[in-house]
Amino acid sequence: MSDEAVIVTGAGGGIGKAMLDVFEVRGIHAIGLGRRSVDGLIGCDLAELGRTGVLPQEVKVAIDSRLEGRRLRALINNAATQHLGKTENLGWDQWQETLAVNLSAPFALVRIFLERLVADGGSILNVGSVHAQATKPGFAAYGTSKAALHGLTRALAVDLGPRVRVCGLAPAAVDTPMLRAGFDGNPEGFAALEAVHPVGRIASPTEVAEAAVWMTGPEAGFLAGTNVFLDGGVLSRLHDPA
Repeated sequence: MSDEAVIVTGAGGGIGKAMLDVFEVRGIHAIGLGRRSVDGLIGCDLAELGRTGVLPQEVKVAIDSRLEGRRLRALINNAATQHLGKTENLGWDQWQETLAVNLSAPFALVRIFLERLVADGGSILNVGSVHAQATKPGFAAYGTSKAALHGLTRALAVDLGPRVRVCGLAPAAVDTPMLRAGFDGNPEGFAALEAVHPVGRIASPTEVAEAAVWMTGPEAGFLAGTNVFLDGGVLSRLHDPA
């Protein structure tokens, strides 16, 4: 049995699945939380958690049973919801759900597992986004939630240090099934998305997962309060009108 474990939220998505796989390959037991209890994931309604701050007892029991005998290496707040729409068209329930899942649920999970993280010398990794720094029309809810998550990362690093190390990972576009579905029938649009990144492509889920392994490990022990942009250079690029 592995003597280390990580908790990964949003484990049913492309990045989350890659994290589960990469950690397991490294001999670190990965406990995945998803919207539903399928494929070995523990079902958890993060929107409800974000609204109440309370983790259902059956979810806590399921996590604790998989943690038994293992050191909690890290809590990885990876889950996110993305409601797109112009400010005047965005539903109030969509705004509230975005903040609940992307900001309040991570804070709730930190509080819930704080004692265990302190005891085990674990760390916290919040998965943000380049949209926290630079966004585009229709992303007001998502961009705001990620900017707030980046702020939470900095605040927690100060508030919890030196008991728990906290940092953030902010990817640009990642080649997930969800992203691919958004470009179905539009290969030119996908190619343009790749080309706008100075490296000439978008990230793979495995690259994000590998970064998470390093950032939660002892090799990154001096990394705290920092949001690392895994952005392929896109945030350094200035777009002037033609």
